[in-house]
Amino acid sequence: MAQHTPDDIIKQIELNYLSLSPSGRKIAHYLQQNPIAVLSQSTSQIAESTGTSKATVSRLFRQLGFASHQEAKSALSLVRQQGVPLGRAVETTEQIQQEIANVSGTLEGIDPRTLTTVADLLASASQLTIIGYRNAYPLALHFRQQLMQIRRSVSLLPQPGQTIGEDIVDVNQDDIVVLFGFRRRTRQFSFVLDAVKHARVILITDPTGQVYKPDVEHLLICQLGETLPFDSYAAPMSLISTLCNLTYEKLDDAAAKRVNAITDTYIQLDELANPKL
Repeated sequence: MAQHTPDDIIKQIELNYLSLSPSGRKIAHYLQQNPIAVLSQSTSQIAESTGTSKATVSRLFRQLGFASHQEAKSALSLVRQQGVPLGRAVETTEQIQQEIANVSGTLEGIDPRTLTTVADLLASASQLTIIGYRNAYPLALHFRQQLMQIRRSVSLLPQPGQTIGEDIVDVNQDDIVVLFGFRRRTRQFSFVLDAVKHARVILITDPTGQVYKPDVEHLLICQLGETLPFDSYAAPMSLISTLCNLTYEKLDDAAAKRVNAITDTYIQLDELANPKL
């Protein structure tokens, strides 16, 4: 297979546009507006959507430098799996169906015993460190805020504008580290994982993160979807909710007492409009 860059399909359309037939240009316009159709539709479906023929669609892909539609699909599939947004029109019903599929696929794909074991670790750890970069940072922040409601000693890294070396050096082999990392991970990700893998590491990631399985104690895979332009983080948020609820059950009275103490503090500081809601 020839080597292709992420924007090959769109770029090649631009480079070859003048040489395309009227039918070829019609298909080209469609693919420019819906590049992910290369992944989600067959040659016949693209032909039907553009009012052309299968032969014309196949000929266009060859003109764009691909041996076939399948080769173009393989190249683009790799790009989408890396988290690159690919735009197209999305119906609300399709969005809902994809979100449901992501959440159910994630929770059904994780052994309940693994969830219970992870909740035990989250409840019993003397020190819990949560790390997330880029899109994973809001998830890590939310996870930390939820767990802080029911237990103490939960830290979040990185802190805005700060390095993390001075924090990671304090992580010992008995500590629990929850590391988030999805698709387009930062260059620092593998270095951070290497620096904390002596601890008990829980990695929450997408299917591409399975390459790190040998370096972690528990690997939790979340489905982000691949057929829509952007990744969905509904499944990771649902997983976080599940883990927090299970951890609450493990902590039992200790969690309830902390929740009450925090609520009383909210009232004392007048921080929330309705602290008991």
